[in-house]
Amino acid sequence: RYPIIHHTFSPPKLMMKFGKFVLPTLVASASAFSPRVAPRAFTSTRTALNANVLKLSEPAKEVLDKTDVFIFDCDGVIWRGDSLIPGIPETLEKLRALGKKMFFVTNNSTKSRAGYKKKFDSLGLDVPPEEIFSSSFAAAAYLEQTKFKDTGKKVYIIGEVGIAEELDNIQVPWIGGPNDAGKQPDMGPGGRLEHDKDVGAVIVGFDRFVNYYKIQYAQLCINENENCEFIATNLDAVTHLTDAQEWAGNGSMVGAIKGCTGQEPTVVGKPSPLMIDYLCNKLGLEKSRICMVGDRLDTDILFGTDNGLQSLLVLSGVTSEEKLLSPENTITPDYYADSINDFFKEAPVLS
Repeated sequence: RYPIIHHTFSPPKLMMKFGKFVLPTLVASASAFSPRVAPRAFTSTRTALNANVLKLSEPAKEVLDKTDVFIFDCDGVIWRGDSLIPGIPETLEKLRALGKKMFFVTNNSTKSRAGYKKKFDSLGLDVPPEEIFSSSFAAAAYLEQTKFKDTGKKVYIIGEVGIAEELDNIQVPWIGGPNDAGKQPDMGPGGRLEHDKDVGAVIVGFDRFVNYYKIQYAQLCINENENCEFIATNLDAVTHLTDAQEWAGNGSMVGAIKGCTGQEPTVVGKPSPLMIDYLCNKLGLEKSRICMVGDRLDTDILFGTDNGLQSLLVLSGVTSEEKLLSPENTITPDYYADSINDFFKEAPVLS
């Protein structure tokens, strides 16, 4: 187990509840990078929304010279399912050689930071654990921020081992999660499911073993336990379980609990500002010198645009160029590229 990152939080004013945000107050521990100005030269495509969508053509001037820190999503950017995207190790090495800082921020809550470290290692990527942030960590950080441990309550988990491990790291008691896989409630005549009245929060993360027992238990806690909070690690519609197709994401599980409780969740993963504020305040980073790189418009790119970061969409994941440029799309990145390998792609010679 990797050491806990201790941090000081101030009580939140707002956390994201489907478009509403909490800006956590954290303690800075390092100085910010000095800003540099670089010329902005882009190729642009104009959509029916009259918005400029900029295809990366001169990466040094457009991105690299203006960026000190890259925040990478993982699924669809670094890997797809359990398959590493070709060229990624070399690209990350080149970025480190240029002195760029990197963080890997994923909405997938199935693993803890320690679990993701093992995945990076298994793919041959040398990534320090302190560069890895998952939505399971964000959920634990939110509970620390709100001083949940002081209430003496416990957490019910719909999710996998990642959330459980992160709650263990901050010594918050939990039930459910992997322990409730395969359980079935008594639905015969007079059947009922008894639930723990000491549950003060329900965390819903991606769960490949979600079942009716877990849904019923969660709704009982939220509907019947006074002030029980409904927390979602993310609202991703689809995810990459394999590289063969898209699979239903945590949005489907959150939707089930939302449907039977009528409650809106507090969302702690992207595009909530919790993780970016944690990074900026802990490390003294300047938001304008950070580039968020992801494959999803409604989480990764929104995370960038809503939080004052540069943003780059890559087409190596769930979003196609057609969707990006469609008249229906209202989320516009600063740039887009086929993959992060384009950072070091030579510009074509114009005749």
